[in-house]
Amino acid sequence: MKNFEAYNPVHLHFGKGVVEDLGTVTAEYGQHVLLVCGRGSVKKYGYYDQVRDSLQKAGLRITEFGGIRPNPLAADVDKAVELARREKVEVIVALGGGSVIDSAKVMSVCIPENLKAWDVMTMKARPSAALPLIDVLTVAATGTEMNAAAVLQDPVAGMKKGLKIPLFYPKHSFLDPTYTFTVNREYTAYGIVDLIAHALEAFFDGEVALTDRFVGEIIRDAMHWAPLVLEEPDNYEYRANIMLDATFALNGVTMYGRAGGDWGVHAIGHVLSLLYDVPHGASLSIVYPAWMKLMKKRIPERIARLGEMVFGVSNPDKTIEEFIKFFVFIKSPVYLADIGIDNARKAEILDRLIRNGASGMAHPLSPDDLERIVSYMM
Repeated sequence: MKNFEAYNPVHLHFGKGVVEDLGTVTAEYGQHVLLVCGRGSVKKYGYYDQVRDSLQKAGLRITEFGGIRPNPLAADVDKAVELARREKVEVIVALGGGSVIDSAKVMSVCIPENLKAWDVMTMKARPSAALPLIDVLTVAATGTEMNAAAVLQDPVAGMKKGLKIPLFYPKHSFLDPTYTFTVNREYTAYGIVDLIAHALEAFFDGEVALTDRFVGEIIRDAMHWAPLVLEEPDNYEYRANIMLDATFALNGVTMYGRAGGDWGVHAIGHVLSLLYDVPHGASLSIVYPAWMKLMKKRIPERIARLGEMVFGVSNPDKTIEEFIKFFVFIKSPVYLADIGIDNARKAEILDRLIRNGASGMAHPLSPDDLERIVSYMM
């Protein structure tokens, strides 16, 4: 077991109707709110009205910034920062999924010192302060609601990057499972893939008996609820359990006793999203089996142990096969061909992976490794 630190200051509000308290909680941090949201679904399904009503009942002034995209852009964050500074907002409320909340995290550290989003993401700028951030989650997937990580992309730089700093922690996160009822089948499946990928990447940095069981049980639980929630998307208990799985997959508990995760799979997935606008979860169900095929001779005991805990199988090949079967079962792609990307794109993908420095922490990836992974994805 490796030395580690555990810290998570996020106040989590979980359950039906918790958003009623949003205005009262937000008023503790400021009177002028920047309300950040996506491209329309929160208004279509009424979540926006509920959030706005709660804020207005608390007497708060609201400035809105909408239009955050599923693969969020640094340029949009910069526009929000300009608006927030001009209007002198005091607190941010982010309503949406991972893209909206990640964008709001970066806004929160850019606003006080008028920093550029991409400078923060590339660590050219080191923020020293943050506006208070409160989020209302509408998609169970990324775990961003209870961690200090954010992901943005910059098409000009040709990169999509993640960053983890303590200033990114939200002050409060409001999780009402009913807010996920309207997530369509496709994106519900992608969210399940994403949470499984988060749990998986915590698993490959050495053996810690207790934490290994945390990882295995999160994945097993997600796989149990997956077919139920996909069949009955407006069932509260099904949605609640998936939402909790997603939060625990990346709130730190899977990292206890480890130095960090191995984010090579996410780094490769980010490149696919950057190049072809592939939904994040869809990229992960393609990359993960390919990554494990590369790693099965390097860490066979870990992949076999994972298979034993999750599927009751005892060798790496069977473990990989079972993950592929599950991804196919929930209709998430497992090969690039499944999303219309053929062999002609191989050189383009490999070039961008190398240029972006796609790699892992516990298991670094060489250019030859990346080439093999791309071949396995085809």
